[in-house]
Amino acid sequence: MADVTMPQLGETVTEGTITRWFKQPGETVELDEVLFEVSTDKVDSEVPSPAAGILTQIMVPEGETVDVGVVLAVIGDSAAAPVAAPAAAPAPAAAPVAAPAAAPAPAAASTPAAVAAPAAVAAPVAASVTAGVLLSPVVRRLIAENNLDVSVITGTGVGGRITRADVEAAMASGAAVAEPAPAAAPAAAHPIPVVTASGPSEQLEAIVAPLPVHARDTIVPLNRIRKTTADYMVHSKKVSPHVLTAIEVDFENVERVRQANKAEFRSHEGFGLTYLPFISRALVDALVDFPHMNASMGDGELIVHGAVNLAIAVDLNFEGLLAPVIRNADGMRMRAIARNVVDLATRARAKKLTADEITGGTFTITNPGQYGTMMQFPIINQPQVAILSTDGISRKPVVVKDEFGNETVGIHSVGVLALAWDHRAFDGAYAAAFLNRLRTIIETKDWEAELQ
Repeated sequence: MADVTMPQLGETVTEGTITRWFKQPGETVELDEVLFEVSTDKVDSEVPSPAAGILTQIMVPEGETVDVGVVLAVIGDSAAAPVAAPAAAPAPAAAPVAAPAAAPAPAAASTPAAVAAPAAVAAPVAASVTAGVLLSPVVRRLIAENNLDVSVITGTGVGGRITRADVEAAMASGAAVAEPAPAAAPAAAHPIPVVTASGPSEQLEAIVAPLPVHARDTIVPLNRIRKTTADYMVHSKKVSPHVLTAIEVDFENVERVRQANKAEFRSHEGFGLTYLPFISRALVDALVDFPHMNASMGDGELIVHGAVNLAIAVDLNFEGLLAPVIRNADGMRMRAIARNVVDLATRARAKKLTADEITGGTFTITNPGQYGTMMQFPIINQPQVAILSTDGISRKPVVVKDEFGNETVGIHSVGVLALAWDHRAFDGAYAAAFLNRLRTIIETKDWEAELQ
């Protein structure tokens, strides 16, 4: 008999949510066969069975969040009698969609006092949650952040424990929203003046109300990775003064080598030779000359990293993004970088990454250029200080100089590299000089020798 426990999917991961069981009690399980899928704050992973035998009992149902090390199921020998799985949470009755009442939204938090206001509203709920109610950290946070009354949420987990699914059902129904404490009246109202071409108009209150929901509208709940991405992006925009600097690059030097070697490369490596490995390899060289780009923000300090751990943003079928990390990319040739990019992207889409493989990046590349973009303003992957967008490369007329300085017009492969950077870390001259160095490497490096 073997216990199946919640695995440690990364150094900082303390809990996980069971999103799917691939086997049911009574079914045969082979060693290393995928047994269940677990979702954490960092990654979704399919977990293999630690033993072969009969799945005799599932102790944690789908949708339940438990700590690392908690026993999830039991695998016995062929003679073991299966135990029925815990009853799944009953689906809540579908409520008719009604248009929400137009109500003023709170003003944007722009001062420490304003930032503290939502926390003050949620604090009484969080305090009541801790009073004798057993909840996972994720469930506790959801209840506090959404100002829910825990006493009216029915738990469907083991022993009546409230699961994430229970909280999300309560959020959808709106039945568990706690009455907020009455806000203190402001000392004096400060309506926002509206200025028109003819001068100041009457002072008006700024009111932002949700749009009404109509019969033809569809409500699409955000999945876990979409919610996590949203949280990270909002946080990044809040803490970093983002600046965009872009530069046009002539990729003709790269294009000639790609065309001459693409058949051999695909035959040898098993995948195509794209622009991304060339850009990544050039980036690694440029970071040597501009080390403050390969850095992260600390508490009033810039932490300049000795190794380049290159994160590559990977689209997950338009459902979210992950940025798996190529560790020590500064010690790799271009072929090795290309292999790592393909391997990590493939495993990211197949949910085969561990949490440690998407943490520890020191610089990030995002690659929307496959869709023909002209220029994208990406959001920095915190706590890094910069992210590079590799946009679409197309054939364009350019001015070409010969060895005697004579100018002619030629057709080259040209694209834009766009750098979003944190103005706390350095200034515009540093960012512009870095991009210029990156462009020079791409346009002049002996890429033929690099492929050997």
